[in-house]
Amino acid sequence: MKLCIVITVWTLIVLADGMPPISRDYNTHCRCLQVESRIIPPDSLRSIKLIPEGPHCPETEVIAGLVSGEKICLNPQSSWVKKLIHFVLEKQLHQHGVAVPKNSP
Repeated sequence: MKLCIVITVWTLIVLADGMPPISRDYNTHCRCLQVESRIIPPDSLRSIKLIPEGPHCPETEVIAGLVSGEKICLNPQSSWVKKLIHFVLEKQLHQHGVAVPKNSP
């Protein structure tokens, strides 16, 4: 009986040691399975979230929160989305006193 308990505890320790860390922001895959290229009117946008590429996803992800409460993924390769990203980054950096070069995409 003691041997069975020891084997069970040992198995649980080995399994727990091999598991990835669990946190609220941990994600092992891309969040955007489909992206929108159509232009979204600025008055329909509530928020923009940029998720840089990384081990979870090879692509930069742009998630727009709409006034309606819906969240959609925008195509980061679309020219209007690139301008939107530049505008958001410029605004954030301007608040911190850093200027963004005009020739940046």
